[in-house]
Amino acid sequence: MRPRTDTPCWIAVILSRPWLLPISRAALVSAFLLGGIQKLVDFNGAVSEQAHFGLQPAWLWAAAAIVVELGGSVLVIAGRCVWLGAGGLGVLTAVSMLVANNFWAQSGHDRFIATNAFFEHLGLIAGLVLVTIPFSSQAEPGITRRF
Repeated sequence: MRPRTDTPCWIAVILSRPWLLPISRAALVSAFLLGGIQKLVDFNGAVSEQAHFGLQPAWLWAAAAIVVELGGSVLVIAGRCVWLGAGGLGVLTAVSMLVANNFWAQSGHDRFIATNAFFEHLGLIAGLVLVTIPFSSQAEPGITRRF
């Protein structure tokens, strides 16, 4: 017996396609992948960006961002240690939204823009959590889960 669902059959067929999950994971991390490549190609620009937001030592923050953006993206796309890749990207996103989108310290139009960006980043973090759930539900044999 299959569980009842309100998903139309034709939508369920689309969602069951094996290529949909890897393409969706790649789309989810595409901004990180592109950002990591851009920072790698223009490391001095990446260092300047970190310094602009007051993160010191800026070279270390830039290097960490590159490692997390590229490494985390590859892990999520490959479906390996997704919890680690998505977790790293989520933490990086949380730090950036607190530093760069501090809407509470702004006013007028700048506050409006920063508020939107803050909550867009929050939604991205939620997406990273959601992409991790299918992988975390497959517990290792012998491991007992406690909630």
